[in-house]
Amino acid sequence: MNDPAFAAALDLATGLREKALKIVFAESCTAGLASATLARIPGISDHHCGSAVVYRLDTKHHWIDVPEAWLINPGPVSREVAEAMATGVLQKTPEADIAAAITGHLGPNAPAGMDGLIWMAVAVRKTAAVTTRSVVLSTEAKHTMTLRESRQHEATTALLHFAAENVSK
Repeated sequence: MNDPAFAAALDLATGLREKALKIVFAESCTAGLASATLARIPGISDHHCGSAVVYRLDTKHHWIDVPEAWLINPGPVSREVAEAMATGVLQKTPEADIAAAITGHLGPNAPAGMDGLIWMAVAVRKTAAVTTRSVVLSTEAKHTMTLRESRQHEATTALLHFAAENVSK
């Protein structure tokens, strides 16, 4: 099976097991797909706490304490909001050691210059470190998927890789 997201999830699971860590996700544009992909791995429940799917602005604010002002400026697809999502979901999940968050514009109808832009953040409880990365996703649909669905899979793969990188540090 050639599934890049599942391969990234396997790498993440290996790192979590080796370091005896637990992860939680805050997902917006991927709508829980990263969590669902990781959950396909047998035995991952020892290391996977869950995911807050915070698709709407109000949900980001009320569920994981993203400041309302940041949802307006700089806006929901920004480094600040990705960091707040990661730290917020980590704070709400005391058993988690690490949190991975993602927010993005997957189209259609993204604001000018932001089509395909995602922001990811990983927060680590032990060090209080937060690492961020932005990525612009592909503009072409893969196989028979719509562009949006293709981008959701691409964003999921990126987030799982980014989390795995941070776990292995």
